[in-house]
Amino acid sequence: MSTALVILAAGKGTRMNSDIPKVLHPIAQAPMLVHAMRAGAVLSPERTVIVTGHGSEAVAKAAADEDETAQIAIQEEQLGTAHAVGQARDALDGFSGDVVVLYGDTPFLQPDTLERMIAARAENDLVILGFEAADPARYGRLMMDGETLERIVEFKDASDEERAITFCNSGLLACNAQTLFMLIDAVGNNNASREYYLTDVVEIARNRGLQVTAVACDEEQTLGVNSRADLAVADAVFQARARTELLELGVTLMAPETVYLAADTIIGRDTVIEPNVVFGAGVTVESGATIRAFSHLEGCHVSRGAVVGPYARLRPGAELAENTRVGNFVEIKNAEIAEGAKVNHLSYIGDASVGAASNIGAGTITCNYDGVMKHRTTIGENVFVGSNTMLVAPITLGDGAMTATGTVVTRDVEPDALAVARAKQDNKLGYARKLFDMLKAKKARRDKGA
Repeated sequence: MSTALVILAAGKGTRMNSDIPKVLHPIAQAPMLVHAMRAGAVLSPERTVIVTGHGSEAVAKAAADEDETAQIAIQEEQLGTAHAVGQARDALDGFSGDVVVLYGDTPFLQPDTLERMIAARAENDLVILGFEAADPARYGRLMMDGETLERIVEFKDASDEERAITFCNSGLLACNAQTLFMLIDAVGNNNASREYYLTDVVEIARNRGLQVTAVACDEEQTLGVNSRADLAVADAVFQARARTELLELGVTLMAPETVYLAADTIIGRDTVIEPNVVFGAGVTVESGATIRAFSHLEGCHVSRGAVVGPYARLRPGAELAENTRVGNFVEIKNAEIAEGAKVNHLSYIGDASVGAASNIGAGTITCNYDGVMKHRTTIGENVFVGSNTMLVAPITLGDGAMTATGTVVTRDVEPDALAVARAKQDNKLGYARKLFDMLKAKKARRDKGA
């Protein structure tokens, strides 16, 4: 049976106190919506429909960036969850498979949970996802009779006996497409909010003799984000899960609680991550690398045996080959560092290529920006760049070349050549004392006047 996803992402999220649509607030560098889409992708859906409302253009763009085949349905008025699902009807025209309804602010569903929902759907007309709540609070209670879900009782309507039940409603469901829209058409809005609630489909289905059941998952998977505090909790949940997974995959985290990971971080086994390392989006670290303390990586690739940091920054486009060294207070941006090359101290290498086994001395800067355009620096193999060298791009240093300390390089350096470009030193005897005396007198006059 084919499957379609309907992801509800229309809410403004008033409690977030933000101009950004709620589902676009990030968890581990990825919008909540993307987490929900990736969770649903395990079902290999034939169609994915994102129901948008507030900030629909921005939400649609984020959805397309993740899945260009995703369809957008706009809920012009927010009239409740059943009304929201109903907006997906046109996008699912002609679809006869199962629909799984997810929420864009519920990012932690696990693949096995969704698979169990689909398996249960094969034997039931409607499947609701429930969870055992540590603190049921004001959640709706799932009233079960064996494997059959009889009804959902909202907290405000529940008796004391019903409130004692801890099996609660997550709001997620699976149902055949035609059946789902038939049930939605029967949902009314005779309630204080005048909204059409998706939870009402359970009672309607039971009244029509349909078989309804509930599948259970742990509470963490149903965690919804409605405020900045919730967002912080959700990010902490993600980080804890991701760190545990890396440890189980053979990555050494010397202080796991201090390492921050992005949703798409990939780290190979036998890599060592020291304390206080931050991974932004788009980072891959191959097996056997070392990322030392207080380093920040984003949009980069680090190969086997490379050592990064401490206090290094790898920006988007940084490509480190095997056994490279990038040391303290070094920044690499849009640059390839070839095998065995070293950039060990206090340097900026941007829009550049550094050849194999080359050594970049402390204080080296590739001067890549002229105020309008970026220019590229090409450094060959086995090049020695002396400390405090300024490489004014566009420029090429041939294989085996060398620059003298303090050189400003403004034209290409031939292979095996030494570039020296600095002003002649002139020692003016006695001038230091004279200069200091003059400056001290000037300061004294200024202080006296103050």
